[in-house]
Amino acid sequence: MAAIEITRKNLTARELRAAAVKARDAKAARRMLAIALVLEGQGRKTAAEACGMDRQTLRDWVHRYNAEGLAGLNNRTAPGRPSRLTAAISPGRRDRAAKKSQPQAAATGDLRDYRATSGVLHQLKL
Repeated sequence: MAAIEITRKNLTARELRAAAVKARDAKAARRMLAIALVLEGQGRKTAAEACGMDRQTLRDWVHRYNAEGLAGLNNRTAPGRPSRLTAAISPGRRDRAAKKSQPQAAATGDLRDYRATSGVLHQLKL
């Protein structure tokens, strides 16, 4: 197996370990520790297994660390679906949509209150 080349040399293994201790994200801390092991001369497989990841995954994180530094080891948020409630929608409509998505009356089981707050009429057949 070829060794991983870390081209970014601004942090030592000791500094990476100190950053891992201060990190709030446990996954990012684990990545920092794996890179610290590589800087100390450990093999890719050994460093990856010690930090609970696959050697290919460690390789990918080393590439991100080389490109972006310590900030590249943090999780990125997924883009997700954009909100359908934009600024162009009136505030009243936005409030009604929020009430429909979280009806308090439905949680208490009072159907009359639920119908009154949602604006929907239901006919119950017994």
